[in-house]
Amino acid sequence: FLFEDIVTAMMQAIKSRAEQSLGQELTHTVIGRPVNFQGLNAEKSNQQAIDILSTSAKRAGFKHVDFLFEPIAAGLNFEQSLTEDKTVLVVDIGGGTTDCAMVRMGPSYKTSLERDADFLGHTGERVGGNDLDIQLAGKHLMPLFGMRSQLKNGLPVPTQAFWDAISTNDVSAQASFNHLETTLHLDQLVRDCAEPALIKRFIAMRKSQLQHQLVRSAERTKIDLSSQNEVSVDLSYIENQLSQPLSVDAYAFSIQRPLEKMLSIMEEAILQAGCKPELIFVTGGSGQSPVIRQAIKNKFGDIEILDGDHFGSVTAGLTVWANKIFS
Repeated sequence: FLFEDIVTAMMQAIKSRAEQSLGQELTHTVIGRPVNFQGLNAEKSNQQAIDILSTSAKRAGFKHVDFLFEPIAAGLNFEQSLTEDKTVLVVDIGGGTTDCAMVRMGPSYKTSLERDADFLGHTGERVGGNDLDIQLAGKHLMPLFGMRSQLKNGLPVPTQAFWDAISTNDVSAQASFNHLETTLHLDQLVRDCAEPALIKRFIAMRKSQLQHQLVRSAERTKIDLSSQNEVSVDLSYIENQLSQPLSVDAYAFSIQRPLEKMLSIMEEAILQAGCKPELIFVTGGSGQSPVIRQAIKNKFGDIEILDGDHFGSVTAGLTVWANKIFS
């Protein structure tokens, strides 16, 4: 019920602003959705999320509600620019999820209202840009706070509290990070660690609740490394003159695990379709990264990779679909 209230309030605000802009009442909506809202118990989670969104949309005043997979929406927007028919792998790397769809598209298809036969496969998992930020922060920023330090007995410092700190998209991890038990654990680490100053820096960051800003710094670094080979991560908001240099190669190494998962999602969509794509269309903020684009090229060979509006493709595609089904 809490989620329904929150989503309803958001939808009411968006609906009200849109109606003020258009000067008319809105009663129909198309809502974009990831292929899977959660990695575990996907079908149950998907149905729960759809129910929440449907109820909230009706409470907000929409009388007719339709849903469309976000990668398919992005593909429908991209289709408007195609001058010949293609089988396209659409890859939507969002903040929380990566979604893929294999779609037959082009001039012969885009005017049709019945597109089910053109949607050849779709997959999605809860791994996205946030996971890249967290891995970058864990591998290259958290050592400044003692993550790779040793205890006085020569054993490595336990890492769970460090990963909990930067897992800002995980409610249970954040609860654990802020729990009294973690306070006691860190106090003991100061006594046991061979580099207590680093643990004290970690404690200071925790007391100021700067873990979200730390992950934001990792995200900013990810963005900067899309156009630069090396950047200096400014962490002076934690400690005066604190910074960390970071290269593209170091970033590429740190995101191997989530990147491999993203590539497997793409591969699954291709397997579902039973044919190879003629084009790969990449959208979503993290899709701008040369590291990700090179990994796609290495995985799938000499297939042309194109992109469009990394932040507006899905919404534009939802508009295309809304115009078709509600006009």
